[in-house]
Amino acid sequence: MERIVLHIDVNSAFLSWSAVKLLEEGYKKDIRNEVAVVAGDPKKRHGIIVAASIPAKKLGIKAPINLYEARRKYKDLIVVKPDYNYYYQKSKAMMDFLKKLFPEFQQYSIDECFIEYTSMKRIYGIYKRFGFTVNVGIGNNKLCAKMASDFEKPNKVHTLYEYEFKDKVWNLDISELFMAGKSSCKKLRELNINTIKDL
Repeated sequence: MERIVLHIDVNSAFLSWSAVKLLEEGYKKDIRNEVAVVAGDPKKRHGIIVAASIPAKKLGIKAPINLYEARRKYKDLIVVKPDYNYYYQKSKAMMDFLKKLFPEFQQYSIDECFIEYTSMKRIYGIYKRFGFTVNVGIGNNKLCAKMASDFEKPNKVHTLYEYEFKDKVWNLDISELFMAGKSSCKKLRELNINTIKDL
């Protein structure tokens, strides 16, 4: 039987979890739909953005730029302080939920995990149960599943099977390859390797 792996990634995790917390506390706006960021206190020299909403990202406001630069792009930026204890609680609740459903489960980071595919239908309970969305990437291995989950967000399911690799990722910039960092990409470009196909 063909192996199928799911990669599940919470959409803008820290911002999404902050939005859920604010809504629980009675805040009237869902900051996921606003130009909003999660960032530290600039007075303590921690004014670096750690997460941004999709509307903010469309304006070029994203991690890890600082608040000064972000406010130059959009002066009415909504800034929320991070609450790492709350993020841990939300992460643990989701991971515990998924572990119960899928025996072959591997947590990859605070907001990402890999699952050996058993039944897609059970995945869709996450938003209703916890109030935040996830992306699901499906592939024949973890690399393909991880890259698939990054294609388009939020709340999407994408596939990247081995037979789809040429059509879906060959023409992407080399920086889009999972784990290809800035220094690696610089060296590859010097060798005239600019796309995944080139590699």
